[in-house]
Amino acid sequence: MSKRYETVIGLEVHVELATKTKIFCSCSTQFGGAPNTHTCPVCTGMPGSLPVLNKQVVEHSLAVGLALNCQVNRRCRFDRKNYFYPDNPQNYQISQLYLPLCRDGFVEIETEAPGAEAGVSDSGKASDAEAGASDSGKSFGAENGKRRKRIGIHEIHMEEDAGKLIHEEASGCSLVDYNRSGVPLIEIVSEPDMRSAEEVIAYLEKLRMTIQYLGASDCKLQEGSMRADVNLSVREMGAKELGTRTEMKNLNSFKAIARAIESERKRQIGLLESGKPVVQETRRWDDGSGISYPMRSKEDARDYRYFPDPDLPPLEISDDWIARIRENQPELQEAKLERYQTEYGLPAYDARILTDSRHLAHIFEETAALCQKPKEVSNWLMVEGMRLLKEQEMEAEDIRFSAENLARLIELVEKKTINRTVAKQVFEAVFKDDIDPEAYVKDHGLSVVDDESTLRSAVKAVMDANPQSVQDYRNGKEKAAGFLVGQTMRAMKGKAAPGLVNKLVMELLKEIVG
Repeated sequence: MSKRYETVIGLEVHVELATKTKIFCSCSTQFGGAPNTHTCPVCTGMPGSLPVLNKQVVEHSLAVGLALNCQVNRRCRFDRKNYFYPDNPQNYQISQLYLPLCRDGFVEIETEAPGAEAGVSDSGKASDAEAGASDSGKSFGAENGKRRKRIGIHEIHMEEDAGKLIHEEASGCSLVDYNRSGVPLIEIVSEPDMRSAEEVIAYLEKLRMTIQYLGASDCKLQEGSMRADVNLSVREMGAKELGTRTEMKNLNSFKAIARAIESERKRQIGLLESGKPVVQETRRWDDGSGISYPMRSKEDARDYRYFPDPDLPPLEISDDWIARIRENQPELQEAKLERYQTEYGLPAYDARILTDSRHLAHIFEETAALCQKPKEVSNWLMVEGMRLLKEQEMEAEDIRFSAENLARLIELVEKKTINRTVAKQVFEAVFKDDIDPEAYVKDHGLSVVDDESTLRSAVKAVMDANPQSVQDYRNGKEKAAGFLVGQTMRAMKGKAAPGLVNKLVMELLKEIVG
């Protein structure tokens, strides 16, 4: 009989914090500058330079820790992690090992409930047994087809980012850009509580949304401001001990993470089935080829020779400081989700879509406050807005039009200044260039034509051009009237008042039929 295996996954998530300057110096953290232009003696490791801690880094880190239900260490400190690599100019990284800022937190995720798990080999299904994981990694309820699970946060610590190596294949050379060196990071280390790629993605989405709502980071995976390393092992179902783990790097999208997890799971099960050991190592994922390959053997903490940084004193976190951070925390997604249904009367589906993005939620609330028509605002954002985001391959955070202009567009429709067909055209212009919809309608002559004599002439012209449709109506084919209405609207370039066109078509047909 084939053995059944369980996948055990923990994540190390690095998040670049949204500060204007680096963690230990005043250099800019702006993304995309020319190589080595955002540097100084501190972040390039020049002898004699001294670090000065950026207070905003601590406050962003505390905000994230509190939102993730962590315990704050009132006294924490920085340590030196020693290793030698060209993108690490000091030959050590300032991080936190012994006394990190936050510990013992959790997040709650939702996944589809329950069915076959990707974390189990093809020969069996997952059970509820999760021996070897923390107590936090337990499913605790299912509702509306969703299973809720708590994922433990082992710790959150602050550290500085390294530089970036650029490998030129043509010349065989590697170049280094130190602009990223010293950019502030938090590393969020989970417990090994996840059992499938689905749970991993749900966890990452929850982290990203929470951190974006806090304004602590934009969490753009494509720019490297959120990066996840996957620690994965497999073991026989029911085993108490964890298997040998590997760490997967170079994962820059949720889809790549899911593919890498599935590939590594199968690779490890294949090794065990053939009687070979799994080697503890760091592996690099190549998403193009769909395979991973070894980078180096996995280091332990002792290999880095950690010791307290002598240039940075221990950090004291007062109760008053924590209270101020907690008091200034914004409303997070789950609270908004509930409020949108009660305050605005939105269906749960609408509320979920709107609150999945902090920026989209902000536009919705601002627009609803201006026009007092929350359901209309929701419809425009969810239908036309989502369509354009998909067509232009944008994220909701990239929306740049103002709430004022969306509210003006909705008012134009409500006042019947323009019809909905024209309004879609105007919305596209608002979406792309944030134009004033009133001025756009005026400049392009898009106002509704509701002059009865003008429309009567247009209807007569359409009937004269389509005698067969008139005859069809005379013969009892009522759908012919709808065709004539559509042709009139087309002749008027969508600007005619639909109700009046329909009325005039029926009047003139009845006159003809007698």
